[in-house]
Amino acid sequence: MKLTVSTHKLFGYRATLRTAKRLAEEAVRIVDRAVPGKMPDVQVVLTGERHLAEVATAAEWETAGCTDKRVQARALRAAKRLARDTAGRAIPLADGGVLVVINVDQHPNETTFAVTLVHELVHAMQTSRKDVRERLIAGLRNDLGVERQTRRQVREHDRLLQAEEHEAYGAEYLAGRLVPAAAA
Repeated sequence: MKLTVSTHKLFGYRATLRTAKRLAEEAVRIVDRAVPGKMPDVQVVLTGERHLAEVATAAEWETAGCTDKRVQARALRAAKRLARDTAGRAIPLADGGVLVVINVDQHPNETTFAVTLVHELVHAMQTSRKDVRERLIAGLRNDLGVERQTRRQVREHDRLLQAEEHEAYGAEYLAGRLVPAAAA
């Protein structure tokens, strides 16, 4: 398991990057012990809401094998609309790792950052489970129009996404071990 923490078009946030590295190392250790699965290689990228969409969609395009410029432009516009309300995203990568993109504008303190980091790392752990990575990539390919799924497959994918989201929200209490204020 390899962990890298970096920034994307984020200037003047050196202290935030140091804090993120410290919290990420501890969060990976805590989540790895508490959540079933095996932690894949994780890349944590800190960025602002203006650049969150471009980082996330570029990773999705690469994973899904999407080369159609019109589809890419449509996906980028949709992601930009949602970026303001997005605290973080976990995206499976083609090489077997997971990209965790975190919007620093949504995190005024360590407590909220720790909660989001734990939530997204739980999603990273979920990708190591049997057939989850393949299902997520197939859902991504369907969303981008690369390879269509049947309605039944889409419903099953949505149902499993809801269950995974519920599990990630349920594990956010682990952030209390990172930052004591997060337990409150």
